[in-house]
Amino acid sequence: MKKRYLDCSEAELKALLSEATAEHEAFKALELSLDMSRGKPCKDQLSLSMGLLDKVTSHDNPIAEGNIDCRNYGGPDGIPEAKRLFAQILGCEEEKVIIGGSSSLNMMFDFIAQAMISGLGEEPWCKQGEIKFLCPSPGYDRHFAICEHFGIKMIPVAMDTDGPDIEEIERLVKDPSVKGMWCVPKYSNPQGITYSDDMVRRIANLKPAAKDFRIMWDNAYSIHLVSADDHLIDILAECKKAGNPSLVVEFASTAKVTFAGGGIACVAANKVNRELIRKRMSVQTICNDKINQLRHARMFPDFKSLESHMRHHAEILEPKFRMVLDMLNDRLGGLDILAWNHPNGGYFISVDTLPGCAKRVVELCKEAGVVLTSAGATYPYGNDPLDSNIRIAPSFPPVDELRQAMKIFTTAVKIATCEMLIEQGV
Repeated sequence: MKKRYLDCSEAELKALLSEATAEHEAFKALELSLDMSRGKPCKDQLSLSMGLLDKVTSHDNPIAEGNIDCRNYGGPDGIPEAKRLFAQILGCEEEKVIIGGSSSLNMMFDFIAQAMISGLGEEPWCKQGEIKFLCPSPGYDRHFAICEHFGIKMIPVAMDTDGPDIEEIERLVKDPSVKGMWCVPKYSNPQGITYSDDMVRRIANLKPAAKDFRIMWDNAYSIHLVSADDHLIDILAECKKAGNPSLVVEFASTAKVTFAGGGIACVAANKVNRELIRKRMSVQTICNDKINQLRHARMFPDFKSLESHMRHHAEILEPKFRMVLDMLNDRLGGLDILAWNHPNGGYFISVDTLPGCAKRVVELCKEAGVVLTSAGATYPYGNDPLDSNIRIAPSFPPVDELRQAMKIFTTAVKIATCEMLIEQGV
């Protein structure tokens, strides 16, 4: 039976600290350089898509459906094949999809910029005084960075096992200065939570005071299973049923399906929002890269081929996730100093230390050559009020390196915990 740290005497804690510190010093002497800071696909995952480069060559006809010559200007919405592909990914109608460039984050930034500068059928946000966004937390740091860039005040909302605190959201949207909310509804970043059907429907039925309130529905991981495929209902259809057809703007990409930075992205929305987006895009660009769209459409001519491709990704990712979870359990399980999620998909494992320990854990890992996402990054303004959440990204390192990194991580947790408990006299 493992001894619970909170039951230890000060002398026992000091002995545990001495043991863990010696182990940490041995790791430092190895002069390692291991990176678990971002959810990057590994080389084996990227290699799955090398055939993409052969889908449009000088020997192929670069003509899409509707006799669209993908080498030329035109088709600002994207080619029909690419729109059909994303409609199947998102479970929505093809007519709701607009294809962009390679980055869904870029499309999200552009939509917020449009709201700030031109408005969403109302006065531009920049002329409305202080505006606010709801930010389910822990959440995606790049979403928060967009808000911070535009000076949008962020309001953290706690996450539960089936999505964000919906009662708090229903209360907060009564404030007309609250203009939107970020959501990663399937295999959320970083906790791996998939919103329940009831959660999606309650979000679709929100009654915000602001007419130009929009939910940024970042469905980045909709097909990125690791061990099981969670079910997520179509938010756009639910919004229509609820009489809120303009409430949500949905985003996705193939950034981690094919090539990171070399995929295709989309936005899906109702007619009102699509017209706003098209108006801005007509000034912003003539068209996006239709050759790349055609490559993807030919790589995945039907949804079954895409599902097969994603199962190969899962076969690479699952052993890494299993190993991380096993090591957390073997080295720290039952010690009452750590809690973590067990995601079915996505790219992250969310770990919660005892309050006050996360920054110290990240610092100790860095000393031993392991780079993690900065403590606090999963909260607006980088401010985790409990200093407890750490995001682990298992995808990029080889398994052997990942195992070594997790030894260092778990040792750092032991050190930080003992230091904190001794200091507090617990």
